[in-house]
Amino acid sequence: MFVRLRDALFRAIESPTGDSLAPVRIPKDLARRLNVTLGSPLATREELARRSDAAARLRDLRSAPKATSAGESVRAPILVYCESNRNVRELTRIEELLAAKGYAFKRLDIGDDEATLDFVLRKAGCERDELPVVFVADRVVGRYDALVSSDVSGELARFVNGA
Repeated sequence: MFVRLRDALFRAIESPTGDSLAPVRIPKDLARRLNVTLGSPLATREELARRSDAAARLRDLRSAPKATSAGESVRAPILVYCESNRNVRELTRIEELLAAKGYAFKRLDIGDDEATLDFVLRKAGCERDELPVVFVADRVVGRYDALVSSDVSGELARFVNGA
């Protein structure tokens, strides 16, 4: 019933009937402006039904369980910055260690991307011939030896699991 009242009031203030007379036009214009200012609480039935459906969908999305289960956490991305055909043996060792631990990683060849190469070298504090370098999210882990030591100390798992 409340929806029908809102629809009827909306149609009354939006209809052109009586707009030629100032005593009718001015209050209708004020009512239109007030309706817009308040976020359009008066609207057509179709619009009100659409809003109600959207609110119900939003409630369902907010009450739905998260994508991850209670025991599983979201992992930080592991990025391996390298140059193609350079230090391939060390790159292979890094990839084998990460795969053995079950970590998903992304290998990024930055040989042709000077901006990214400059960023990685500056952030990691290394030279170009010291690539590949491993990052977990925005944290520098380092080369293979630093990766192994962080894995042994448990620091790698804390970085990846966000602890």
